[in-house]
Amino acid sequence: MKSRFALVIIVVTIITMYSNRFNRAIIITRHAQLRMVERGISDADLLDIVETGSTKFSDESHLWVYKHYINRSDNLICAVLVLEHSVIIKTVMHHFTLKE
Repeated sequence: MKSRFALVIIVVTIITMYSNRFNRAIIITRHAQLRMVERGISDADLLDIVETGSTKFSDESHLWVYKHYINRSDNLICAVLVLEHSVIIKTVMHHFTLKE
């Protein structure tokens, strides 16, 4: 009896980004990549948010970075970051409301 093996090819997209603001490489989690696609947030938009958005820290390494885009109706756009050896982007949100 012959064995049948399935060949699985996994395509990984590696996006090279660097934050001048935080002086670190940027790592985008798979979860954040999926949310970007769902919410129509481009790599360029994400980098712009990280580099020029307003910030709110929850502690010294966890923060929200957010920005209003005039051409979008689902503002604010927000990235949730962890500052470690790299800038780790955990997720991206739309319709973000800043809580004091």
